[in-house]
Amino acid sequence: MLLKGDSQLKKALSTESNVLPALDISGFQIDDHCIGSKWKVENEERLVSLIAIVAMGQSLQAGTIIKKLLPSIPIFTFENLKNEAIIKFKVQDKEQTPRTGYPRYQRDGLIFEIISWIAAKQVSGDNCYLKDPHTSSTSQGLDGLMIELNEDCDEIIKSTIFEDKCTEHPRPTFTQKVIPAFIARHENKRSSDIIAAASTLIKLSGVNDNQAMLMATKIIDLSCRHYRASFALTSDFDTPNAQGELFNGYDKIVNITQNQRIGASLIVDSKLRDWFDALASKIINYIEQLDEDVINV
Repeated sequence: MLLKGDSQLKKALSTESNVLPALDISGFQIDDHCIGSKWKVENEERLVSLIAIVAMGQSLQAGTIIKKLLPSIPIFTFENLKNEAIIKFKVQDKEQTPRTGYPRYQRDGLIFEIISWIAAKQVSGDNCYLKDPHTSSTSQGLDGLMIELNEDCDEIIKSTIFEDKCTEHPRPTFTQKVIPAFIARHENKRSSDIIAAASTLIKLSGVNDNQAMLMATKIIDLSCRHYRASFALTSDFDTPNAQGELFNGYDKIVNITQNQRIGASLIVDSKLRDWFDALASKIINYIEQLDEDVINV
């Protein structure tokens, strides 16, 4: 049995009495081929705590916090869990044992993937299910997947595949990495992982294994397929022209509509790596100040 320390709950309630979402999210048209989703930090304290909670393996708790605007506290903490999470947000550029951190680009990539998940969770509906973000800086594979079921929860009506990139070179990354990855998905050359992920997500709606597998076949239907390319960007990209130039060529994903191609941007107010350095320090500080739970076995 795990019991939350009263002091931690009181601290969360006092600092989040007037809860704002972590991100301000706005939609707009980029060009004739794709739509945009712009993210800016609305509540940094909440963003920091949500990232930490996900990094401690508690994305279910983070999702509940986001949807119900609850105080941002983990279900439980203990010293080794805190230490494991803290290492994920420290920089270690040279290999050493024991590990004390991760290369900066891996750490920043992990943070951004979690932010991307938070953004999706904020705008998702009741019948939407999201693949949990990675909790390790070295994790590979599908960045993100969101499915939406119909009102009866017996059919997928929308699926969205995410590619999340945190780089100082967004344009070549979009053209040389994101678009080829999406094309491979679009041609269903890489389907096993999204079928498996979709099946797992569908089961969250309460259906049995057989029904989940039958429903998962809809994941390869391009008529309900959406693609979301997400980048962490400086304020230089916060203009219509810059957005249009970055996501130019999205129509290489053929035979779908404008709304099925999404260009998403987290706009930060300083140099990219400096911003992630500062955010990582605040995440570490949040984790260090968490009260330990009382654990009774």
